[in-house]
Amino acid sequence: MFDKRKSGILAHPTSFPSPYGIGDLGAGAYEFVDFLIAAKQKLWQVLPLGPTGYGDSPYQSFSSFAGNHYLISPDMLLEQGLLSPDDLTGAAFDARKVDYGPVIEYKMALLKKAHTNFKANSTAADKSKLTKFCKRYSDWLNDYALFTALKDYHDGVPWTSWPKPLAARERKAIAALEDELQDAIEFTKFVQYIFYCQWGKLRTYANDAGITIIGDIPIFVSMDSADIWASPELFALDKSGKPSGVAGVPPDYFSETGQLWGNPLYKWDTHKKTGYAWWCRRVEATLELVDEVRIDHFRGFESYWAVPYDAETAIEGKWQKGPGKALFTALEKKLGQLPVIAEDLGIITPAVESLRTELNLPGMKVLHFAFNPKDASAYLPHMYKDSRTIVYTGTHDNDTTIGWYESTSDAERDYLRRYMNVSGEDIAWDMIRLAFSTSGVYAIIPIQDVMSLDTDDRMNRPGTTDACWQFRYASDMLDSEYAAKLDYLASLFHRNQPIAD
Repeated sequence: MFDKRKSGILAHPTSFPSPYGIGDLGAGAYEFVDFLIAAKQKLWQVLPLGPTGYGDSPYQSFSSFAGNHYLISPDMLLEQGLLSPDDLTGAAFDARKVDYGPVIEYKMALLKKAHTNFKANSTAADKSKLTKFCKRYSDWLNDYALFTALKDYHDGVPWTSWPKPLAARERKAIAALEDELQDAIEFTKFVQYIFYCQWGKLRTYANDAGITIIGDIPIFVSMDSADIWASPELFALDKSGKPSGVAGVPPDYFSETGQLWGNPLYKWDTHKKTGYAWWCRRVEATLELVDEVRIDHFRGFESYWAVPYDAETAIEGKWQKGPGKALFTALEKKLGQLPVIAEDLGIITPAVESLRTELNLPGMKVLHFAFNPKDASAYLPHMYKDSRTIVYTGTHDNDTTIGWYESTSDAERDYLRRYMNVSGEDIAWDMIRLAFSTSGVYAIIPIQDVMSLDTDDRMNRPGTTDACWQFRYASDMLDSEYAAKLDYLASLFHRNQPIAD
C-alpha cells in the first residue's frame, strides 16, 4: 500500500459529459476510465460520493453513508427497461456547467418513473436483490430513508425546523406518518440500490483495468443530515438541538477571515466510550465504494478550530483537542491496515506532523503553495522529506493552474519559471511534468489542468457558495493527445513502479 509510484487524475463524476445536465455513472464515466487506461494512469480520485445538501457541496451531505442518486445514469435505467426512450426526450442542459435546480427536478422525475416501473414490472429475482440490499445496509439505510421521506414531507426544510416530536425521533409521532411515508421510504431505498449497482459496475471496470479509486471522507458532517438526526448524542448540541459550536479554520491562504463551515462538532468523549463505532462504520462503508481514501482536514484529529455557533466569521474560534491516535487505533483494530491519505494542508503544527508520522499515513503537497521566493517552502519538491507523499498541482479547492498562475504575484511567477526553467507559456503542463518528476509516491492532477483550463473552470471557491461544484467538461474535450502526453510522462518518471529502498 502506497509502495508503488503511480499517477492519475482528480475528476468528480458530476464533471463527466452526459445529456442530462450533470455527469453520471454512464457512458461518460466509462469513457473517462478508458482515457485513464490509454494514458497509462493508475489512479482516479473523486470527491465525496454522498447526496449533496447545502450549496450543492459534496462536503455538506445529507448522509455519510448514502450515495448521490443524482449520479444515476438514465441511459442505464433505459437499458434495464426502467425508463422508456420517450422519458429521455427533451433534455436541454448546459454541457459545461451543472445548473443544480433544474437538474435535480429533472433527475428526480426520472428516478420516480423508474421506481414506479420497477414496482410494476420487475421480476421476483430483481425484487429479491433489492430486499437483500436493504437488509445488508439496514444499519444506515433505514434511518436515511426515513429522514429523506420526512424531509420531503416538510418541503425540504432542515430537520431542525420539523415539529419537535419528529425532530426528536419520537416513535409515536413517526408511527402516525408511516403509512403516508411508505412509498417515499421505498423510493429512497430503491435509488440507493440503483446507485450502488451502477457504481459497483463502474468500480469493477476500473479495478479490472488496474486503476485504484481514491475516495474522500469529510472530517465533519452536515447539521442537516441523517447522521445527526439519527445520532444526536454523538455531536455537540445544546438542549434545544442547536450546535454548541461549529467547525471552521482560522484565516488562511483562501480567506482573510478564515472559513466558517458551520458543521457541528463531535462529542469525542462519547465516541471514545463507544470505541469510535460510528467512525468505524463510516470508514468501512466508504471503503466498500473505493479502494483508498483521503480523509479531509486531517489536522482536525489533532486539534480542530471551534467557532461559537452565532459567530459571523471564523476569526472568533479557538483550538480544541481532537481524538488523536485513539481514533485511528480503533479503526485499525476494526478494519486492519488503513489505506488512508491524510489531507495535512493548512496550519500544520509539529503535533499534527508527529501524529501523521506516528500513524504512518502519507500526507499531501500542493505545488501551487510552493513558490514563495522569500522562503524555502516545504512544498518545493527538493524539500520533500518523505517519498510517501501525494503530490498535486492543485486540488478541488484551488484555482486551476492557469488561473492560479495568472493571478499570483510577479515574484512568484518569476521564481516558478526560474525553478522549473520554463517560459510559463504552457504552465499547466509544466506543472504536471514537475508533479510527475517528484519523489512523491503519487502524482494526481485535476482534470482541468490536463485540459489547460482557466479560472472559469475551477471546481470550488472556499469561503463562498457562488459558482461552486458546477464544473463539467464536454465529450470532445477529453483529447487523445492528452492521453499520449500523460503516458509519456508516466513512463519517463517511472510511475507505476515500486519505490526503491
